Amino acid sequence: MQINWLEWLGYLASLIVLISLLMSSIIKLRWINLIGSTIFSIYGFLIGALPVGIMNLGIALINVYYLIKIYRTDEEYFKTMPIDKNSQYYHYFLEFYKNEIEKVSEVTKLQKNNYEVSFFILRNTVPAGVFIASTYTEHTLKIELDFVVPEYRDFKVGNYIFKNSKQFFKDKGFTDFVSYTTNEKHMKYLNKVGFKESIDDKGERYFVKSLQE
Repeated sequence: MQINWLEWLGYLASLIVLISLLMSSIIKLRWINLIGSTIFSIYGFLIGALPVGIMNLGIALINVYYLIKIYRTDEEYFKTMPIDKNSQYYHYFLEFYKNEIEKVSEVTKLQKNNYEVSFFILRNTVPAGVFIASTYTEHTLKIELDFVVPEYRDFKVGNYIFKNSKQFFKDKGFTDFVSYTTNEKHMKYLNKVGFKESIDDKGERYFVKSLQE
């Protein structure tokens, strides 16, 4: 039996909607679901199935609404909360995201929490990530962990830390950051938030950022 192009359009829309539900990132889910629901709406109208067309048009508009809301979200929605050295939640957080954190840092080392700076990044009271740094030189912090949970990786957390929170670090006497990493995704993230690649005295590659820039 030959399948006409309208049926293929319906299958394509279904596949795209299905793929959107596999996304851990909220913004990716919204974008892919928007594409799928838009195609589904067109498909519904073309075959004369008004309930299908109207419902998916509504879903598409809902996705547009939330995407606009996300992109208009200011970094002021984020807040920092210092991590208590004996925080049970902190240890639970590390264990819960252990597999992902281990890609860029050692959880066992982080659990000791003997660092100069350590805080949760909150978005609407929900922990969106953790930032931990130790003293590298008198005015430089070495980033031990800059981790954002999958759901919030498109919500400008990096800009909040390195742009909106400059005064927080300056008040502590720090004006520069360094980060050592071999993780490709982490390197791309560092470049995106303004870090520059450099070589230390031992010939090892690392990334550096100044708050004075």
